[in-house]
Amino acid sequence: MTTTKRVLGTRALNRATLARQLLLERSPMSAEDAVGHLVGLQAQNVKPPYHALAARLDGFTPEALSRPMADRTVARLVTLRSTLHTHTARDCLTLRPLVQHARDRELNQFREGLVGVDLDRLAVLARDLVEAEPRTMRQLREALLKEWPDADPQSLSVAARCRLPLVQVTPRGLWGRSGQVTLTTAEHWLGGPAEPTPAPDGTVLRYLAAFGPASVKDMQTWAGLTRLREAFERLRPDLVTFRDEAGAELFDLPDAPRPAPDTPAPPRFLPEFDNLLLSHADRTRVVPPEHRGRHWRGNTAYRTLLVDGFLAGLWRLDEHALVVEPFGRLDGRRRAEVVAEGERMLHVMYPGSAHDIRFGTVRE
Repeated sequence: MTTTKRVLGTRALNRATLARQLLLERSPMSAEDAVGHLVGLQAQNVKPPYHALAARLDGFTPEALSRPMADRTVARLVTLRSTLHTHTARDCLTLRPLVQHARDRELNQFREGLVGVDLDRLAVLARDLVEAEPRTMRQLREALLKEWPDADPQSLSVAARCRLPLVQVTPRGLWGRSGQVTLTTAEHWLGGPAEPTPAPDGTVLRYLAAFGPASVKDMQTWAGLTRLREAFERLRPDLVTFRDEAGAELFDLPDAPRPAPDTPAPPRFLPEFDNLLLSHADRTRVVPPEHRGRHWRGNTAYRTLLVDGFLAGLWRLDEHALVVEPFGRLDGRRRAEVVAEGERMLHVMYPGSAHDIRFGTVRE
C-alpha cells in the first residue's frame, strides 16, 4: 500500500531548519559544542565563525571561540565544498577523510600543470616540510618547485592542499589577532592520527540534525559529495520522510524539532558565507525567490540579515556605524526588533565601541 507523505511548506521547513541552526532561540551550549553540532562553520575569513556563533549562542563572547582554537580543540582547514571551515579537532580528523574523494576529483582539474609530478611523492615531501615547521603556501610552493621546476606553481599549491589536511595554525583565526596563513597537517597540529575513510551514515544523521528535513541532493550540495543515496537508503528504516511543495522527498530524524510554521523567528545578523544559506540544493526555505543572488556579487558574499526567518537584507560595519540595508520596507515593529538585535550584536562582538545604527539602501 502506498502511503502519502506529509507535505512540508516553505515556512515549516524554515522554522525546522532555524531550530536546528540555533536561530529561533539562542542556545546555552559552548562554542566548541556548537561548532560540532553545526558540523563546522564556513570560514574563508577570520570573523564569520565568530559572528555565526554570536547569532546562535547565549552568553557568547569572541574569546569563547578563540580559546579552544588556541588550545587546538578547534581548527581551520579545507573540507566541505573545498572551502575553509572551522571544525572541532575530531571533525578535522574524521570529516576530512570523508570528503577526500572530492578533493581528489578537484585535483584532476589541475592535471595539465602537474605533468611529470609524482603526487604520492609530493604528498610525502609536503608533509615533511610543514610538519618540520609550519609554512606559508608561498614557502611550500617554492620548496616544491625545486623538486618539479617545470610544474605550474599554482597547481603544486592546489595539489598539496588537496592531498593533505592542512590546518591554519594560530594566531591566524584568533579574534583580534593578526597573522599570515601558515600551515601544517591536522595530525601534527592536533596530536592524533586521521581516521580511515568512514561510511557517510553518521554524517548523514548529523547533517539532518543541523539542517533537516533535507533531500539527498541537499546533503550532496552541503558536503560537495555525490552518490549519497545509498547511505540514505540504509538509514531509511530509522528516519521519517516528507515531501516539499515541489514533490522532492525529504528525510529527517524522528525526534528532531519541527516547530509550527507560525513560530516567531527573531531577526538575526549573520556573517558572509553562513552555512544556513549554502547547505541546501533548494534554498527557498531561507532565501525567497525574489532575493535569490542578492547576497552575492561575483565571488564576494555579503553579511546577511534575517527577518521573520528569511533573508531580508544586508548589513555592514562602517567606522562608526552598523549600516542595515533591507531589501524592502520594514514596518515599525520589525525595524525596532532589528535595531534591538543590532545593539545586542554590537555589545557582544565590539564591547565598548561606539556605533550608530543606520538604515540604508542596498547598493545594486
